[in-house]
Amino acid sequence: MSRRVRRLAPALGLVPFFGYLTIFLLIPTGAVVVGAFVEQDRASLSNIRALGDEVVLRTLWHSVVLSAESALVGAVLGGLLAYAVVTGRPDGLLRRSVTSACGVLAQFGGVTLAFAFIATLGFSGVVTEAGRDLLGIDLFGSGWLFGLKGLTLVYTYFQIPLMVIVFLPSLDGMRVQWREAAESLGASTWQFWRYIAGPLLLPAFLGSTLLLFANAFAAYATAAALVSQGSPILPLLIRNALTSEIVLGQSHLAFALALDMIVVVVIVMTLYALLLRRTSRWLR
Repeated sequence: MSRRVRRLAPALGLVPFFGYLTIFLLIPTGAVVVGAFVEQDRASLSNIRALGDEVVLRTLWHSVVLSAESALVGAVLGGLLAYAVVTGRPDGLLRRSVTSACGVLAQFGGVTLAFAFIATLGFSGVVTEAGRDLLGIDLFGSGWLFGLKGLTLVYTYFQIPLMVIVFLPSLDGMRVQWREAAESLGASTWQFWRYIAGPLLLPAFLGSTLLLFANAFAAYATAAALVSQGSPILPLLIRNALTSEIVLGQSHLAFALALDMIVVVVIVMTLYALLLRRTSRWLR
């Protein structure tokens, strides 16, 4: 018995983690799944059928497009910034400054970020007023900042630093000896990236892009603060289903919408895990 206790002792450190995981992930997910199949205290598929409604499908498409656009832009720009950082000294001031800034900016969102963009590019924003006075150009236009285009720009703000954080370890895994070996065999820079670095980094890049997609797909606070009317994306449609004073009794529809989001995020994160496993083979 004492031998078994000694073997199980290291696993006891995982108890707080599994407790946290159960309370804040498993139980809420279970409540969403059960609530999606309940209507007026009895089992029903009406909420699942409602997911095929034109409004829901259009909103889902908007969420996918918004997440994909911000993820692609963030992945490309963030990947270039990460490459610029990794070419410098590992312990240099530039790398420490950029990684520290990215760690802060990747978590800078919600009402604060929405206010920052409104104060900069809103109707009376600093840049908007400067454009009117100096160039005679109205950058605010027809209020694009409060629509999908504005959300794409705002989401890209925190997608770029997140890409730097998640993609930098993969770039660090590229060994200098591989480049030297390729050059000694007569390979050009293009051939090195085409046949060696590109194929090795592609799974990590695609996996990081999927992570950015999931991050944008589940974001709520920034969109809620920026978009005051309408529900252009799924998180805002869920909010309206829960708080609407015009159409009551839609709480279970909100559960179904949340289940829809869970399915999409699970698919994306499964693909991310598969790509990450492939990348880890050469990072060891």
